[in-house]
Amino acid sequence: MSFENKTVIITGASRGIGKAIGLKLAKEGANIVIASKSIAENPKLGGTIFTAAAEMEAAGGKALAVQCDIRFEDQVQSVVDQAVEKFGGIDILINNASAIALTNTEQTDPKKFDLMHDINVRGTFFISKACISHLKNSSNAHILTLSPPLNMDMKWFENHLAYTVSKYNMSMISLGLAAELKKYSIAVNSLWPRTTIATAAVKNLLGGDALMNMSRTPAIIADAAHAILSKPSSECTGNTFIDEQVLAAEGITDLSGYSVVPGGRLYNDLFV
Repeated sequence: MSFENKTVIITGASRGIGKAIGLKLAKEGANIVIASKSIAENPKLGGTIFTAAAEMEAAGGKALAVQCDIRFEDQVQSVVDQAVEKFGGIDILINNASAIALTNTEQTDPKKFDLMHDINVRGTFFISKACISHLKNSSNAHILTLSPPLNMDMKWFENHLAYTVSKYNMSMISLGLAAELKKYSIAVNSLWPRTTIATAAVKNLLGGDALMNMSRTPAIIADAAHAILSKPSSECTGNTFIDEQVLAAEGITDLSGYSVVPGGRLYNDLFV
């Protein structure tokens, strides 16, 4: 499946996993719409919508940088409208933007709770809604959400209930939309890594350099996403994929090249 001239909206695409997916598709000539908040460089995070756009274009694609906080419907609608105005339509939506706070219930204040649910749940729902009418016109429409399989083991609830509920809600939105949009041949799937991924969130919020060194690079998610998005939308929908499984189905079983430290120990991500 060629991605040349396909228009892809990616939330949270100024760095990390979102940017990696954008670069992968840009190399094949896709139009990448970078819908993120960062317009000024943060030394701890790195990257802005403008630096990401420059990288997409250097990779061979076209780019549109739109500042967007997906908590706000007017900003979401502006992203969709600008994407359609510039590129003529929307073929793919990547729901990558997410907030995380691994706090137990007593340590979770309303601000943290609302932020995770406004971005992870409400934002995912309403940007997906805003894209549907345009995705109906695509020859191979996909929505791909970065969210985990629904693992009901209580260990995933007991230490960070609010975060778990927000991420599982993203997956339920994905499964629900898959059923709702199947008649329009719009594929909706979720994708999650088996190991931690070397991103700013892992370094700054979860485990510093030690966890980064037990992680894989964002390239593994980009390659898995590429494989999913390459499939016919009428056939590949309603799945909660794990990156390793996707690549294994493509015949890729040697994953050593994705490790930050070749041959080093890997740390399992949450929910797997």
